[in-house]
Amino acid sequence: MNDVSSKVGVWIDCGDGAERRVRAETPELMVVEFRFAAGGVGALHSHPHTQSTYVASGVFDFTMDGNTRRISAGDCFVIPSNTEHGCVCVEAGLLVDCFTPRRDDFL
Repeated sequence: MNDVSSKVGVWIDCGDGAERRVRAETPELMVVEFRFAAGGVGALHSHPHTQSTYVASGVFDFTMDGNTRRISAGDCFVIPSNTEHGCVCVEAGLLVDCFTPRRDDFL
């Protein structure tokens, strides 16, 4: 097993009440689950990858480009490349993010 495949499926502590695990990846696309405890924070950040986010469960206050809105189970949206974004978890939940291209920093 190589170093990359050993990280797929393993929960990684991100701090601030959040964990992530890579579910699937190729150089062109990556699927990652983010699990948040209530009060967990996904700090504001940006990256060159285009990202889609699907809210599998929970409630979040999500900020993108300085605008905050409440999102909940069933919501989904796309975050353009280099757009600042982050969230605060209101009710414990799970986000499913897809990145293109793959986030090599997660491997």
